[in-house]
Amino acid sequence: MTHPLPKKDLEHVLSHTRPLWEQVRGGRIFVTGATGFFGVWLLESFAFANKSLDLGAKLVGLSRDPDAFYEKVPHLAHEGSISFHRGDIRDFVFPQGSFTHVIHAGTTSSAPVPPSEMLDTIIRGTKHTLEFAVALGAKRFLFVSSGAVYGKQPPEMTHIPETYHGSPDPMDPNSAYGEGKRVGELLCSIAHKEHGLQATIARCFAFVGPHLPLDAHFAIGNFIRDAMRVEPIKVRDGKPYRSYLYAADLAVWLWTILFQGKPSLPYNVGSDREITIDMLAQTVALALGGSVAVQPLSLSPSSHSCRYVPSVSFTHSSLDLNVLVPLVEAIQRTTAWYKEQGPA
Repeated sequence: MTHPLPKKDLEHVLSHTRPLWEQVRGGRIFVTGATGFFGVWLLESFAFANKSLDLGAKLVGLSRDPDAFYEKVPHLAHEGSISFHRGDIRDFVFPQGSFTHVIHAGTTSSAPVPPSEMLDTIIRGTKHTLEFAVALGAKRFLFVSSGAVYGKQPPEMTHIPETYHGSPDPMDPNSAYGEGKRVGELLCSIAHKEHGLQATIARCFAFVGPHLPLDAHFAIGNFIRDAMRVEPIKVRDGKPYRSYLYAADLAVWLWTILFQGKPSLPYNVGSDREITIDMLAQTVALALGGSVAVQPLSLSPSSHSCRYVPSVSFTHSSLDLNVLVPLVEAIQRTTAWYKEQGPA
């Protein structure tokens, strides 16, 4: 069982999206991936905006197991504006009624599934959700894509822009996630051309915030977990560069792209403030009081500094979106929320 998101974060999201919510007044939103990290932020920020602005809107989330989700997030079970539709994104039965907006955030990036299943889930799920959006009359659609569509970032490129047309290695089964998202983006462009669906695309990078899994393959989550246990922060390879956007900013960016983004035009979503994994570990340790050590684990770290850092200049210039919460504060807010839940 987890606590609600901090009111300060929900107020942050609303204060930077307030005028945009008029688009959904009296409307109905459908969200896949509603029970994941992104999904919880979308649901709670929607409920807060809906109540604060008296929008009279409704949100339906897709889940294979709504009961398990309500046990995890019981405060949403009593939120009258939110309901759940049981099903799998690949073949769910279309719920009745019309919808004005659809957010397709369902993915398998955090789950250890075979590449074949991951590819099938992403492609069939996106195709099915687009067919649903068209059939039930939605006007706007947000596809939560990934920076993985770019493939390996060239070493000479410090920040990867939307205009870079690299791609994952099709001979590497580990490319299933990135290749699936590439096909998903293409399906969105086809739906826009053939059906007029205003399908927008958010290429998401790396994030930190409440509900980020601390035991998954996310370095920043692992580091926060170690620090909360007052254990050494374990670093396997400190050379790669990453960047992290706080989840409250993420929610601002996703809602803005849904409401205002141009169709068939990808927007990078993330922070452009790069940091090495080694410096990230040091930053987590210092942000949480400096009482834990940083422990390198690898005897042979990578010989090159691979990067996964977006350029967000286009997103900023097009939609006036900015990195508002600094990394140290993001780490502290995330940790404070997790401490409320109990031992890590």
